[in-house]
Amino acid sequence: MKRQVLCGLLAAASLSLPAGAARAVPVQADGTVLKSGSYVEQGVTYVPLRYLLDAMGGWTVSWDSREQEAVAVSGSARLAADPAADTITISGREYAGRVTVENGRTYVPLRLVTEALGGGAEWDPYLGGAAVTSAGAAHDAADLYWLSRIISAESGGESMEGQIAVGNVVLNRVASREFPDTIPGVIFDRVDGVQFEPVSNGTVYKTPTAQAVEAARRVLAGEKVIGNAMYFYAPALSQGVWINANRTYYKTIGCHRFYL
Repeated sequence: MKRQVLCGLLAAASLSLPAGAARAVPVQADGTVLKSGSYVEQGVTYVPLRYLLDAMGGWTVSWDSREQEAVAVSGSARLAADPAADTITISGREYAGRVTVENGRTYVPLRLVTEALGGGAEWDPYLGGAAVTSAGAAHDAADLYWLSRIISAESGGESMEGQIAVGNVVLNRVASREFPDTIPGVIFDRVDGVQFEPVSNGTVYKTPTAQAVEAARRVLAGEKVIGNAMYFYAPALSQGVWINANRTYYKTIGCHRFYL
């Protein structure tokens, strides 16, 4: 997906915030929100190692009481986080980074570990926290996170086809010069007023249904059911005066009418 230079700047600034007292921040990996505990301190985002690796999947995490370090294994890969030496060793390569143990949890620098494992981390201003895309992930974490939520909020009661159609509208707007060129940018676009009601009423922030997540994955993988439609509305909830007067009707799916 296209990314503006601004997004790159936000990504860099996000995990390098001004120094100050520690503050809690949300972190999501591949669309899954980590359990509470992540925080920013002195410009660095720290996360519980187990929570991060659990979200990425495929890791077994344990505490080595003899070496006094956290150890994680995934296939032939091995990660060791040593709080005494402030080092993180991944498959034999050592990285310097603060490691702490707080309330039984081992905390590590998010960007350092994520990038060392081949993934990426960026600041998501709409989440107010970090989005982690693990190595080999099929989709960008922020794209999956927000697309699944807008689909769920706008069409949670619709069929899979209806949910994919809503996702298609978002991606059609991303591809259009008339709208922002990122998925979060389109969803939270306010240039001509709020574009999606769930942004106004807050339902876009709710946990999406499993079907909405699947619909988002299918949309991101290229599945399309609604052509080039860029607008929709539900007649039961809105008269759609502007859309009917200015856009060309395309198709009705479930409770939504779609327009080019």
